[in-house]
Amino acid sequence: MDPAEFRRHGHALVDWVADYMERVASLPVTPDVEPGDIAARLPLRPPEEPEPFEAILRDLDEIVMPGITHWQSPGWFAYFPANVSGPGILGELASAGLGVQGMLWATSPACTEIELRVVDWLVDLLGLPEHFKMAVGPGGGSIQVSASDSTHLMHVVARHRSAAPADRLVAYGSSQAHFSVQRGARVAGFGHVRKVATDERHALDPGALEAAIEADVADGLVPAIVTSAVGTTGTGAVDPIGAIGAIAEAHGLWHHVDAAWAGSAMVLPEQRVHQAGVERVDSYTFNPHKWLFTNFDCNVLWVADRAPLGAALSDTAAIMRNPASESGAVVDLRDWQLPLGRRFRALKLWWVLRSYGARGLRHHVGEHLRLAGELAERVSEHPRLEHAAPTSFALVNLRHADGDEATDRLAAAINASGHSHVTASTIDERSYIRVSIGQTWTTAEHVDRLWTTIEENA
Repeated sequence: MDPAEFRRHGHALVDWVADYMERVASLPVTPDVEPGDIAARLPLRPPEEPEPFEAILRDLDEIVMPGITHWQSPGWFAYFPANVSGPGILGELASAGLGVQGMLWATSPACTEIELRVVDWLVDLLGLPEHFKMAVGPGGGSIQVSASDSTHLMHVVARHRSAAPADRLVAYGSSQAHFSVQRGARVAGFGHVRKVATDERHALDPGALEAAIEADVADGLVPAIVTSAVGTTGTGAVDPIGAIGAIAEAHGLWHHVDAAWAGSAMVLPEQRVHQAGVERVDSYTFNPHKWLFTNFDCNVLWVADRAPLGAALSDTAAIMRNPASESGAVVDLRDWQLPLGRRFRALKLWWVLRSYGARGLRHHVGEHLRLAGELAERVSEHPRLEHAAPTSFALVNLRHADGDEATDRLAAAINASGHSHVTASTIDERSYIRVSIGQTWTTAEHVDRLWTTIEENA
């Protein structure tokens, strides 16, 4: 494909994506397919001869679209958002075209320097401590694949920092913490993981954490890391960062904060009360690819002190040596992650931040919070509905007052509507429905449509 052909086909593909953005609201949110349906449309062997791009593009409609779950539908209220935006899509295109491998500063200086500056911008946008900035503090930030990767990485760092046998190490998180905490500990070789009890709001109980640590120390184990959540996956619960931080400091634990979804809400100053005590944590992560309109994958991880990160991961093979790295004047971000290679993810994030501006980000996130608040009020006023857990940020948790079967039927009816999709789950061994508001193009109209379906089936 020469540049002229690329230009022609590229225009056609951009038109296709723009058309998709215009029509996604009218499409059923989930596909009507059975396992194997999409694979059955593909030949068993690769083509021997080249095919025209027109045929490839046609198969977007004929093969791909019938099997797509439309995360970009404004009726997407399931899981958490996985948002895109025009600037994010175009930034991804430019990054793909450049095709750089940014493992070292020397392998593409712009890849590294733009990333470091943009994640410093986010320190200000989220109200995080100044020492998280690479430009001014002992810490710094970088872009990872996902919050799970960041959590895994922090367990690796905590293991290296502890200098104790892995089979004696203990990791802690609440019983509502994301499963990446347990997986991260396992990947890092930890011998023990503690799921700490929660309070009536499903947040980690500091007293239970203190007791668990003391019991483990008495048993000859080595507490090494605790993960606090700002917005758990299940109910959006917020762990008390300050109290947990004091315990972590007293016992020498690494304190990691997982704000994968709710971290984006910190663009609103009034929401930062939920991260009180963040100035005492060792690391903090959130996903712009969830609720900050930046295409997956784009997670940001900060550390308060970058020295333990480098000590755990830095290793210079001969082929990686270069004058810039050896001068000490640059950062090689391959030492800030588990993989060696890294994409130019900062480009799309940079374009999103510039295109929306801080004011635009505050407006859109604030609007999602407003819509969630209105939906929560409707639930409170409905005679056959109740809250399964307190509304948290833009997550509304509801159930039917008649019990699990009625709740499950209601969730099924919503998801059968075609225009809205929610996640059914359980908490305290009872069924409930999670309504996560935050998709890029969701408006009051789409929440009203969801509510009509809820009322008709409650």
